[in-house]
Amino acid sequence: MPVFPFCRAVRTARKRRYAWWLAPALACLLPVQSAFAQQADPSAPGADAASIRSWLLTHNFELRAQQAETEAAQAQVTVAGSLPNPVAGMALQGISPRHPSLFPANVGSTTYQLRQPLPLWGKRALARGIAEQNAVATDANRNATALSLLAQAEAAYVRYWHAGQALALLDDQLVLLRKVEEIAGVRYALGMAPQQDAIRAQVETSRVQGLRIALDDGGKEATMLLNLLLSRRPDATLQAPAGPPLLPVASPTLGAALARLEQGAHPALQAAQAQVQAAQDSLRLRQRERWPDISVGIGAMQRGNRIDGYELMLEVELPLQRRALHARERAARALQDAAQARAEATQTSLDGALGVAWTQWRSAQRQRQLLETTRIPQAEANFNSALASYQVGEVDFNALLDALTQWQDARLAQLDAQRDELLGAASVRALEGDTP
Repeated sequence: MPVFPFCRAVRTARKRRYAWWLAPALACLLPVQSAFAQQADPSAPGADAASIRSWLLTHNFELRAQQAETEAAQAQVTVAGSLPNPVAGMALQGISPRHPSLFPANVGSTTYQLRQPLPLWGKRALARGIAEQNAVATDANRNATALSLLAQAEAAYVRYWHAGQALALLDDQLVLLRKVEEIAGVRYALGMAPQQDAIRAQVETSRVQGLRIALDDGGKEATMLLNLLLSRRPDATLQAPAGPPLLPVASPTLGAALARLEQGAHPALQAAQAQVQAAQDSLRLRQRERWPDISVGIGAMQRGNRIDGYELMLEVELPLQRRALHARERAARALQDAAQARAEATQTSLDGALGVAWTQWRSAQRQRQLLETTRIPQAEANFNSALASYQVGEVDFNALLDALTQWQDARLAQLDAQRDELLGAASVRALEGDTP
């Protein structure tokens, strides 16, 4: 009979010993190490969001193509405002049928002419204005594309950063679960706990490993998408993020952001308005085609080997095809209405998208703040209490594991909320319209 108290004392001592081992093992969850072990070229982007933006604006093939198109459209301004090329002519008259010749001295007379068409009534200025507005629209469309690509790149970078941070959390959790599983196995061998404790730890380990696989795949997809946007090879390495992406939102309120849009801050609106102005100038140009243009010219007449006289010419275009003129005016007016409607549709679309993005951004921000100030501290306190109770045998293994799972789930939820907040901020930044 005296053996039983002795065995009970030994088991209690061992229980306290393994509980003491568990405490520092659980404390290893607190530091979160980076999950990016790949060595990247120091010149490669990825250390922060600014490096991503700078690389995209410099190397993206689509932006380079649209920049070339912008330069081409700007060059067209000079072409549109230029006079038409003059026309030179020569007429041989009095060619002898018996002795034909093409030499001016061997025919009856030769006339040399030079004519210059002259568009009147401000048609050249209107054509130049149309080309200028088209160039403005092309440049604004390029800026709008840059904003869209920057938003996509920032979103991919946020997911890239989130995957690394989440993997670090899960790796730490797996290390702890293996230690907990080992402790549960030892306790079962000593008869201090049922086998179910070790099995429960294994089940939880398998669940976390499944989450890790999904997060790892998501991080690889984000890396490939980011490299695609940066015009790099899909398997090119990126630098590990130095910290959370910095994506500040300029407008303090949704009303201020909408006001900026109404003022035409977004390049898509600027492009739409430039197209409206170009359509209006096109209509005015079509209307002025009702008025005739002229051509002026000079000429010289040669007889034999000498200049026998000079001539001045004035030609007037006769716009007699009235049906064709009216049809062109109707087409220009319809295009003007279409450009105006498209501008209003762009304004409405941007307003709606900004409202949705702002709501999602603020909602994720409030979720993150709630997790940081309430749920995580509560879950951590619950875990610490369960750990202390487990050390003295007041709670079972399931209660400890549930408390640990709740704490880690809260930390992952906080990281997810921070990711959603940054994704919302990237969308808002693109819709606010700051030209890169």
